[in-house]
Amino acid sequence: MAAIAGVSMKTVSRVINGEPGVAPAKVKSVEQAVRQLDYRPNLTASSLRRLDGRTAAVAALLEDLANPFSAELHRALEDVAHDHDVLLFAGSLDESPEREKQLIRAFTSRRADALILAPASSDQGYLTYEVPEGTPVVFVDRAPVGYEADAVVADNVGGARQAVTHLISHGHRRIAFLGDRPAIPTARDRLEGYQQALRAHGVPFDPDLVVHGLEDAGRAEAALPGLLALPAPPTALFAAQNEITVGAFRHLQAADLQHHVAIVGFDDFPLADLLRPGVTVVAQDPTAIGRAAAELLFARLAGDSAPSRTVVIPTRLVVRGSGEIPPSAGPR
Repeated sequence: MAAIAGVSMKTVSRVINGEPGVAPAKVKSVEQAVRQLDYRPNLTASSLRRLDGRTAAVAALLEDLANPFSAELHRALEDVAHDHDVLLFAGSLDESPEREKQLIRAFTSRRADALILAPASSDQGYLTYEVPEGTPVVFVDRAPVGYEADAVVADNVGGARQAVTHLISHGHRRIAFLGDRPAIPTARDRLEGYQQALRAHGVPFDPDLVVHGLEDAGRAEAALPGLLALPAPPTALFAAQNEITVGAFRHLQAADLQHHVAIVGFDDFPLADLLRPGVTVVAQDPTAIGRAAAELLFARLAGDSAPSRTVVIPTRLVVRGSGEIPPSAGPR
């Protein structure tokens, strides 16, 4: 390439790496040679030559990239990474601790500069041995256990408390909790918010109204008939995850109960406003979570050595109709 451009190898290197101080005519000659040869840089070799050893790539391991929450979170991370001229690699953990560890090893073996993690495991102490020393790690959605690192999370307890308080304010006292696996920290936090709201308003806690292990919409849909067949069935539902909300509403619609049983979901989902009634939700802000996590990450890469911190992103109640149905909304 240097011979075709009529310049030195050093000049070629400076132009390709965007270094200043090269005469415009020489820059033009190198760029013409690049196009003529269809040159593609060897990023691995380039990173080995750099003094800092960085690859200009970071890894993001999220719950499920097909889920609207993870997808929006990923896009926010990608946008900030793009602003820093860094490539973002991503993978889905599917709530599998084994898959989490496999992907951690895969990304670290490829020398990712940093890691963003929404953990599926219950303890992340193993990262001490898996992640190279000095590699920044930022947790999203769930705070770390057994590992010291920055985290950006939603206000899960406060958001759940707001959702259930909203149902209580519309006259409900038989409110069911539909949750994911209790081993998941966000599921535990949302149950805590549910219980806090009941206690604050003198509503008795009934374990028969609490259903765990609803990992997807299908399981949530299947759980509804038994719950609604109780001698004293719930008049309202708090669905603690967006796929659970979808499954629960699907059953209510199939049973023609969507105008008789109130429901508030945690986390928004596409087309929630187009259903009849529209689905009231406590909405997280995955874009804000992603941007905050990415900014923390790039600050660490830039040398920020302050103690690790947890950033809590507020939720907001979005009223659309399903959460405002009173308990006496017609025959059951």
